[in-house]
Parts: sequence; structure tokens; C-alpha cells
Amino acid sequence: MSSVKRKSEGLSSGDANKKPKVNASITSFFGAPKSSPASSPARPGAGPEPSPLKFNKEKWVASLTLEQKRHLQLEIQTLDPSWLAHLKDEITTPEFIELKKFLESEIKANKKVFPPREDVYSWSRYTPFNTVKCVILGQDPYHNYNQAHGLAFSVRPPTPAPPSLKNMYIALKNDYPDFMPPPNGGGLLTPWAERGVLMLNTCLTVRAHEANSHAKHGWERFTQKVIDLVAQKRTRGVVFMAWGKPAALRVTKVDTQRHLVLKSAHPSPLSASRGFFDCGHFKQANEWLAKRYGEDGIIDWNLNPNAKKPEKTEEPEEAKKEVEPPVVAVGKVDEEKGEEESKILQEEGEEGKVDKDPADDAESK
Repeated sequence: MSSVKRKSEGLSSGDANKKPKVNASITSFFGAPKSSPASSPARPGAGPEPSPLKFNKEKWVASLTLEQKRHLQLEIQTLDPSWLAHLKDEITTPEFIELKKFLESEIKANKKVFPPREDVYSWSRYTPFNTVKCVILGQDPYHNYNQAHGLAFSVRPPTPAPPSLKNMYIALKNDYPDFMPPPNGGGLLTPWAERGVLMLNTCLTVRAHEANSHAKHGWERFTQKVIDLVAQKRTRGVVFMAWGKPAALRVTKVDTQRHLVLKSAHPSPLSASRGFFDCGHFKQANEWLAKRYGEDGIIDWNLNPNAKKPEKTEEPEEAKKEVEPPVVAVGKVDEEKGEEESKILQEEGEEGKVDKDPADDAESK
């Protein structure tokens, strides 16, 4: 089975279409963008799906208290309506409002927060609820400039693919030899998201240069609700890819009679050599989806649709050796917390070098 089912659309146009306009207000990180993009239509060929939940957004907003409206502007404006219809009760809980107050306090304290506010819920717009066929679980957003944009493992150009993502490319190449990564060593995964792959981090925000700085403030509850929602409502069946112990713990309640749950070591350089490279998850996912949705329901994992496939000629010995090596490292691993440390990761950009934004220097003057 080829990884390229049909010719994909360009990478840049889709990325631009899913990015809402930014409100220029300096009030806070959670100021509302001016507009919210419409939901994308469900992908054809996957067979009949349950009807979308009827949801009158204007009526719901009108029912909110003034405090709820004040704290939920970002959710009202940027959560895709297909997800908001299911998550509206969760985001009005006292726990979620407390999370929003914490995030607002970060901004008031002049803390830099990633991803940019308009991208916190970009996963919901790239992958509307009724299009989800696969879920890839991440942990913390990248915490340096020009990295996180709301999709787990993904980075926008010109940022190069971080080490974990490079290892994902190697695993994909093992499953599909004709797999092509993004051009110029990039790591933009929006094509996957638009094809039904929900790439969801456990925490949706992080303080600049401080990994896990927004952990245990409420995001875990919210994103668990998202996972549970997919497992309960996407009754046709979804593939869950849970890499590493923290991700595996999040899918323990998923019904494996209805869904496919794939577990392995994390693609991090610290653990990928313990079984990730040959886990076969990408191919297993498509084989399972083909049975559930038909051949048109499989996922095209290709990320460079404009690249020309090599001619079927014998390659010189030197060219054969030019294969991207696995990114592996030796570092401290806390199995209980699922936390990893490594100077090599920091140098490679997985944790990210503390690169200063020129704007920061201007602000400090």
C-alpha cells in the first residue's frame, strides 16, 4: 500500500487559511481574534458519519455570564464550532475558568507564552470533529520562538524539524519507502491535520523556555475531555497513537473493540531506539482504516507532494549511504514523571536553545 493515495494540496495555502486574524489589542494573550474560520467539510470516501451536533453558537454565547464571556473570548472566537458544540459545557466549569485566570496572570506578569494566542486551538480548525480518523498525542508545546503553532510535533517554516519529528520521519520511511518529508528539512504537519489526523498536546500552552511550566493548571483535564469525546462520539472508529508512558496513560479507557490503540516508545532521541523506529504504526493505522472506511479512508502521510519520485535506477554506493541517521541521545529519564533531560536535545532544538526574540530586547529598553 502506497503512502501517497492521491495528489495532495499545497502546504502553504492550507496553513494560511486556518490562521485567524489577530486582534491588535495589547490587553492580553487571550484577546479575541476578529474572526474564526469556518469548519472544513468532512473528507469524502469514509462512509456515512453521524450528523453534526446541532449548536446555536449565538444563543449559547448570549447565555453566558459576564465573567464567562470575559474569560472565554479566545474559545468563543477560535475553537472550531464542531468542537465548541461538544466542549461548551467543559469550558464553563469553574476548573476551566481558573485555568484561564492563571493564563491571564502569566500575561499580566509579562511572561511570554507559546504558541501565539491565535494558534492555541488551531488543532480544532485544521481537524474539525467530524473529520477525525487518527489521534497523535503529544505532551508539551515547543517552548521557543517560531516553533509551536498548536499542533503536536509540528513546526512552521523555516524552523527545521526537531529531533523527535525527524525520528517520526524515519519510522514513516520504514513503513512507506516512498514517504517524502517536507522540503528544506521542515516540520510542518498541517497536511496530516487536514487529512483527519488530530495532533493534540497534553498542555496547550507553555511559558517561553520553561518546559512543563503550564502543567497541572488545568489543561490536562481539558485535553483528556477531548480524547474521551473522540473515543465516545466517533463511533465509526479512530486510531490512537500513544507514544511513551504519559501518552499511554491517557488512552487507558479507550474501547479497543471500537478503536485501534497503538503504543510504543516515544520518538524522542532518548527513547526512540527502544522500539519506535520499527513500530509500524503508520502502516498499521492505514490497514485498519482501510477495513473501517474503505481504501479512500486511509491517510496520505506524504508531506512533500511536489517532490519528484526518484527514477527506478541503481543508485551509486555514495548516494545509498546518504540516509538521515536516527537521532538518539543518552540522558536522564524520569520514568514516573515521563520527563527527559539531555544537552543533546537542547542543542538539536527539541527543548530549544534560548534564542531571544529581537522584540524582547526592544521591550527591555
